[in-house]
Amino acid sequence: MRLKQPFARRIVIAFVLMTVVVSGFFSLAIVVVVNVVERQLVSWELKEELETVLEQDIPYGRPPRLDARTRFFASDIPQYAIPESLRDFARGFNEREEDGIAYYVYVKQIDDQRYMLVEDQHEIETREKMLFRVVLVCFLLSVLSAWLLGRLLARKVMAPVTRLARQVRHRDQLLPLAPPLAPEYPDDEVGHLAESFDGTLGQLRQSLERERLFTSDVSHELRTPLMVIQGACELLGEAALPPRAGEQVARIGRAAREMQELVQTFLILARSRQEEAAIGGSATLASVAEEQSQRWGPPIRAKGLDFELLVEDADNAAYNLTFLRVVLSNLLRNALHYTESGRVRLILENGGFRVEDSGAGIPEEQRERIFQPFVRGEQARGEGLGLGLSLVKRICTHQGWQVRVNDLAPHGSCFRVRLK
Repeated sequence: MRLKQPFARRIVIAFVLMTVVVSGFFSLAIVVVVNVVERQLVSWELKEELETVLEQDIPYGRPPRLDARTRFFASDIPQYAIPESLRDFARGFNEREEDGIAYYVYVKQIDDQRYMLVEDQHEIETREKMLFRVVLVCFLLSVLSAWLLGRLLARKVMAPVTRLARQVRHRDQLLPLAPPLAPEYPDDEVGHLAESFDGTLGQLRQSLERERLFTSDVSHELRTPLMVIQGACELLGEAALPPRAGEQVARIGRAAREMQELVQTFLILARSRQEEAAIGGSATLASVAEEQSQRWGPPIRAKGLDFELLVEDADNAAYNLTFLRVVLSNLLRNALHYTESGRVRLILENGGFRVEDSGAGIPEEQRERIFQPFVRGEQARGEGLGLGLSLVKRICTHQGWQVRVNDLAPHGSCFRVRLK
């Protein structure tokens, strides 16, 4: 899996890697150059000293004028006899290590005679180690400086991008009168990005405004015919009708009330949260559960199912009446439609509730998909378009509630809603 790093961190990593490569190359080059130059200089120095000894000291019987760390050997001068360990060196510059101590050896051959100078490297090696430490410290300091500079530049480079992201993410950007973003930025890549956001946000605002106006207008326009239908059903319910006609009138009345609740729900969803409380009203979970139990208990029992309203823990908090009523109603209707035998239970908890049924259950791979619009269970039949659970999910998301579904043993489903 490809790792995703923040853009600012990638800038810092790029700075550090570039510095490691460049500084590492120059540090290595310094080490190599120092070694090469050192060999050339030491070789030239030893050659000059050896020629001086052979031309100005030995012919006149003087001892070699050398410093304490340099020794002279010759194959034809007994007091300067070449040790056995040094006799195999080739002509020219050589290096040797003995007992942990390194030496430079320069050999010159004149006819059949060999002459050589041996110089102790200890002092030179000490200077080399000091130089290498300085190079290493400089390398580490350059990497650290690159890291600090990268962080500073990343913060400055990312500042307008971060600011633009905060502005785009702010909910006020979806308001119709929100000012454009592009004028606040220079004519560069960030400014062009702000212009793109302005165009996209403008289209989104228009779409949201059209949807809000459409939902609001439709909701208002549907109220009048629904009130007429409900009033007619109430009048017909008071008249002496045949039993079958009375059942049909009652069914029409229930459908009209459900439609009115949906209209009220869509109206609230189309408005802002500040207007929501005034429109929807509030109620406790127990009162709404009792109301929905009286509404859905009879049709559930009429289907031959057992229905129970259980209170596991009290909850005295107030919730949006319309939303809570729609959520409970849709979950109880769903349990009625998908349960052929057994029972349906509405269980109240502190801060939520459960709707349990003994139906066929929902396969695990469909538990997320079942909350999508126009998705129905495998045993679906009769009325319904598969919008009930999607509306429940939309309301829960809008209110900050949580809804999930699990299987019950040996069979059945449990819809759990957390209200806080």
